[in-house]
Amino acid sequence: MFVGFGYDVHRLVEGRPLVLGGVSIPYEKGLDGHSDADVLLHALMDALLGAAGLRDIGYHFPPGDPAYKGADSMKLLAHVVDLLASEGYRPVNVDITLLAERPKIGPHVEQMKGNIAGALGVEPRRVGVKATTNEGMGFVGEGQGMAAYAVALIAPLA
Repeated sequence: MFVGFGYDVHRLVEGRPLVLGGVSIPYEKGLDGHSDADVLLHALMDALLGAAGLRDIGYHFPPGDPAYKGADSMKLLAHVVDLLASEGYRPVNVDITLLAERPKIGPHVEQMKGNIAGALGVEPRRVGVKATTNEGMGFVGEGQGMAAYAVALIAPLA
């Protein structure tokens, strides 16, 4: 088995939808980025890719490439899972932590877990999604952005 770690961060801006874990969440701001800026899925993809030694999402989905402008990160995650399979690996379980002051994601966690589990081909109980605040400190604490950490365990295809 192999373990990977991922991290991502995006600035909060007005005029963009907030998408986390493939779920559109009502909020006055959204995350800025070339794609849909789903910080949870971006951290997760980096963890999966790292576990397999396959570089990072910026390498696989360059931010300057117009093909990924506004891209749905759930589709990018599906591509990463296919890439893992082509290298002989499958996801086993993942754990993701969102750092954000607001909004509360509790009402959306089960849908996020279902989305991610479906893309990974695992049971929802193999997906951890949780959030914490930054206690008012730094750019996250001041509401300027969000960050996410992810850990992924992969195994050879059996």
